[in-house]
Amino acid sequence: MKLVSWNTQWCRGNDGAVSPARIVQVARELADFDVLCLQEISVNYPGLQGNPGHDQPALLRELLPGFQLFFGAAVDEFNADGERQQFGNLVATRLPVAQVQHHPLPYPADRGVRSMPRMCTVVTVRHPELGPLRVMTTHLEFYSAPQRLAQSHAVRELHAQACAHAAAPPRPDDDRSPFQAKLHTANAILCGDFNLQAHEPGYGAITSAFAQGRLWDSWRVLRGDAPHPPTFLLYDREYGPDPIACDFVFVSDGLKDRLRSIAVDTVTQASDHQPVAVELG
Repeated sequence: MKLVSWNTQWCRGNDGAVSPARIVQVARELADFDVLCLQEISVNYPGLQGNPGHDQPALLRELLPGFQLFFGAAVDEFNADGERQQFGNLVATRLPVAQVQHHPLPYPADRGVRSMPRMCTVVTVRHPELGPLRVMTTHLEFYSAPQRLAQSHAVRELHAQACAHAAAPPRPDDDRSPFQAKLHTANAILCGDFNLQAHEPGYGAITSAFAQGRLWDSWRVLRGDAPHPPTFLLYDREYGPDPIACDFVFVSDGLKDRLRSIAVDTVTQASDHQPVAVELG
């Protein structure tokens, strides 16, 4: 199974051009992905630099025939003209899908600090070799450290809760109602732009152990103590002076030994972030 995760900056490259088609092309060049997780996807936000305000989930759906697309809007609002605007994360997959969940993340008040709501989209897929697994993608707060830390704890807790359900599932039911039996699995991939580095408390919050296990940084599993390649500020220094690694792919205990490869495209400038690809088998 191949997965690509990428903060697309509303599909805006460092050349100022907004192009969902280029995002898909570069992602395909990195890997023949079964799952594509994109952060910063927008609907009707012409105020974003270079963005004509188009419906990016709709455009991406046209660009990815044979894939199911699931868009989770962390921000879902109406402007002064009564027009709906959305901003969030998207998961596209060609694997069979069993369940989709959109989880708002904590948004504690942080007076005077710029911020927006954040969320985590979870798509449970079935892979012929790996079995059922949850694909979780998110984009944590950039400006507010307290919000980012709270969100780090929350994504770990989402995984811990799912593992607990897998270990102690609800009563089975086949009545075809919303109470019908769900597919619960402890296997998961958590990916996205976490807006934190490996030495920060949020990273420790995500990777700390709980009763049923923990989440593992794919890079560390495969490359040990080798430094993470930079995934942000590599070419565009608007938000900081030095390149950093803040885009990660974490895997659960059951998938840790199934990791085969990880790669970061450090050449493309189709976004201000660099895409990350992992392969499991």
